Amino acid sequence: MSIVLRYVDKNGYVRERFFGLVHVKDTVASTLKDAIFFALSQYNLDVHNIRGQGYDGASNMREVICIHRFFDTLTSIVNIVGASCKRTDQLKAAHAVNVAYLVSIDELQTGKGLNQIGTLQKSGDTRWSSHLKSVSSLINMFSATCEVLLNIIDDGTTSAQRAEADAAYEALTSFEFVFILHLIRKVLEISDMLCQTLQQQSQDILNAMHLVSSTKSLLQKLRDEGWNDLIVKVRSFCDSINISIPDLNARYVARKGRARHQQDDITLEHHYKIDIFNTVIDTQLQELNDKFTDHTIELLTLSSALDPKKMHASFRIDDICQLIQKFYPSDFAEHEMMQLRMQFEHFDHVRQLPEFKSLETISDLCQWLVKTRKFEIYPLVYRVVTLILTLSVSTATTERSFSAMNIIKNKLRNKIEDEFLSNCLLLYIEKEIAETFDVDSIINDFCDMKERRVLFC
Repeated sequence: MSIVLRYVDKNGYVRERFFGLVHVKDTVASTLKDAIFFALSQYNLDVHNIRGQGYDGASNMREVICIHRFFDTLTSIVNIVGASCKRTDQLKAAHAVNVAYLVSIDELQTGKGLNQIGTLQKSGDTRWSSHLKSVSSLINMFSATCEVLLNIIDDGTTSAQRAEADAAYEALTSFEFVFILHLIRKVLEISDMLCQTLQQQSQDILNAMHLVSSTKSLLQKLRDEGWNDLIVKVRSFCDSINISIPDLNARYVARKGRARHQQDDITLEHHYKIDIFNTVIDTQLQELNDKFTDHTIELLTLSSALDPKKMHASFRIDDICQLIQKFYPSDFAEHEMMQLRMQFEHFDHVRQLPEFKSLETISDLCQWLVKTRKFEIYPLVYRVVTLILTLSVSTATTERSFSAMNIIKNKLRNKIEDEFLSNCLLLYIEKEIAETFDVDSIINDFCDMKERRVLFC
């Protein structure tokens, strides 16, 4: 588990600092809480000062077994086809021939920047990374990928390579794989804009919440109205590459000999529409609802009342007071709650100043309060602003630490201990702080730890 501390410094700037990497036995909430509390207590940080929101990035699609199987197969195909430069060249050559053929029969449009020859895209190493590029590249290079796998089946140097390619080809050319491939691309196309927005370190909270609402609306529309269009597209794709299309009215037979335990009236159409199509979309909607509950959306929406760009039009003091009373009652004493509204009413005149009108974000507002020393006149306003700024909507910094771990913990350092790994990551991620360290002082501290036979200084 990666821990990142987000806070407002004495100059009013929002800081996100990598704190450390903690080994946990599972991802149960109580386990994560105990690990965070223990890590903070080692540095005498009071856990009661924590203000924020937790995210579980590992739970997406956890109950849809066929989707797990699909992505395992997808990863296997990409790894097999991209295992060597020779196979990559074969893939590019086969794709170029296929593109030329489709252009010749007017199936593809030509133009500058269109139909460029690429390779299969690997999925990102971090959980937040969208698989859209990986899925889309496989659809675009499907025929070329099949050709490379067939070449490996015929000319593979070892029986293991040939068997692996044969299993991948069989899975790739199945109707179920093609169906899920197109379904996943459609779902990811809808959610990709939200995914990219939540990866940004700075963002408009209210716009992010609007994206959550529009994403849920589009997913619901896909569930209600998108089945027929999807199945037509899948049929057309299968026809173009000679993949057999099953009779969807036929009885569905479960895999691995479980047919005798299933109901007789379940058809293939029921399986694909109810068990896969609806389940995938419902799971995605449930994940969004779990992560962005009405409580969370209300918190973030009320927080936007302090956005300087929105203050120019209207100053919603009632929303700010409601925010404090509902979400931060323990951060303000009873007499401070009474003073809060009056301070904001006085602050209403401050927003008419010319320099205030140049502020664009809540972070700019916080810095301006410190720079002009108005935080001394409006301490409660400043406290509200800092509380809002410590609330992180993005998980980008935390997830990027896992990307950094893939650089630090390579094949030459694959047995590195947790504490040493965490320290190495700290130096790698927080480069601007590490650059301020004096090497001689580090050597002197090392010498002072205990007497050594070898003199370092």
